[in-house]
Amino acid sequence: MGAKRIFVNELKAGLGIDQPFLVAQKDLRTTRGGDFYITLSLADKTGQVAARMWQASEAVYNAIPLEGFLQVRGRVEDYKGATQVIVDACRPLAAEKIAADDFLAVTERNVETMWSELLEILRAVKDRHIRLLIKKFVEDRQFVAAFQRSPASMFLHHPFIGGLLEHTLNLARCCRELLPMYPALNADLVLAGVLFHDMGKSAELQAGTAVTYTDRGQLVGHITIAAIWLQEKARLLAEESGEPFPQATLDLLQHIVLSHHGQHEFGSPKLPMVPEAYFLHYLDNLDAKMFMTVRDITADTDPRTSFTGFSKELQTRLYKRSAQGGGGEGGPKLFE
Repeated sequence: MGAKRIFVNELKAGLGIDQPFLVAQKDLRTTRGGDFYITLSLADKTGQVAARMWQASEAVYNAIPLEGFLQVRGRVEDYKGATQVIVDACRPLAAEKIAADDFLAVTERNVETMWSELLEILRAVKDRHIRLLIKKFVEDRQFVAAFQRSPASMFLHHPFIGGLLEHTLNLARCCRELLPMYPALNADLVLAGVLFHDMGKSAELQAGTAVTYTDRGQLVGHITIAAIWLQEKARLLAEESGEPFPQATLDLLQHIVLSHHGQHEFGSPKLPMVPEAYFLHYLDNLDAKMFMTVRDITADTDPRTSFTGFSKELQTRLYKRSAQGGGGEGGPKLFE
């Protein structure tokens, strides 16, 4: 127990381990012979690793805490080019016995600097009602504090304190560069949508010893939470000013939030129906996918292989050497 922790991104075939992990996923399966075995996804702040426990039982499976902590004793193997942990024994651990720094990562970027840059980009919004709506959120200290601390997800992308702000700023920077290429778009709707699309995650997720869902997050979800917040803030604006908030503008902003996952099976209550919603959906997906691909390639440090192990989230293996190829200064001159 006193040994130095081996993080997920340091696991290599041949290592023996006896240390805690966060249980991201678990599944009870049967072999062809009818024996039970357990598949797991074990996590720490550096990533996730697949694990298997052979000769298992329903009692052992039920005792494993999903989204909780598990002391794992076992060994690391290579399986079809991917790192895998074989679990020999395990037992649940209480969160208070865990070193939080091993599991809860924090953005490497300065939060105040990111927030200031995001606000500067949002100052480009010209529509008076949208500006006042953004201002209503920005002046809400409780909202801002939660937004700045929130992760963007539990595991998939930017799963660390400050991750939501980092992800949101990435989208805002993309908008700053790309919106001039599409003058037909309502830039005010897009920029406001950048701030609003994932803001419900500040109430959906909580970062204690690990990133977990709140009860409200499980029951309502960040998309619906954000749509409700927009309705509430627009109503407050109308009460304070005596001027109704334009219903068409509110409908469009809520639509962008409700459709930003792009497909029903990915949790979108609505499919995109306006160009601005499509624009935001693809930017959101782009930033998430770029985070996931770079993370997976960076985490795979085996110099003998050209590809990562299979990613269930991306449904592919990733080629690790693209940054080293593609020509360079010594390549052929195609244009004179």
